Amino acid sequence: MNDLDLRIAELAREMLVTVAMLAGPMLLVGLVIGVAISVFQALTSVQEQTLSLIPKMIAVLGVALLLLVPALGLLRDYTLRILGQLHSFGLS
Repeated sequence: MNDLDLRIAELAREMLVTVAMLAGPMLLVGLVIGVAISVFQALTSVQEQTLSLIPKMIAVLGVALLLLVPALGLLRDYTLRILGQLHSFGLS
């Protein structure tokens, strides 16, 4: 692998880590709420679709609003790093 291939692989790795850091908390909260509601529905034999959808939507929205400022900071830092590396690809 040449130097350009290594830089592209590093950018792809960094992108995937950033996406995981941004989406991870919301997906984890949705998973936990979904499992808890599924257990509740199984125990009570209540099979209402909105009972599982609405709490998950509210929880994910709450986490998204709670983590909005740190997420924007993370995206800003990532964007600045990418733009700072444009010269190494011959794009500036």
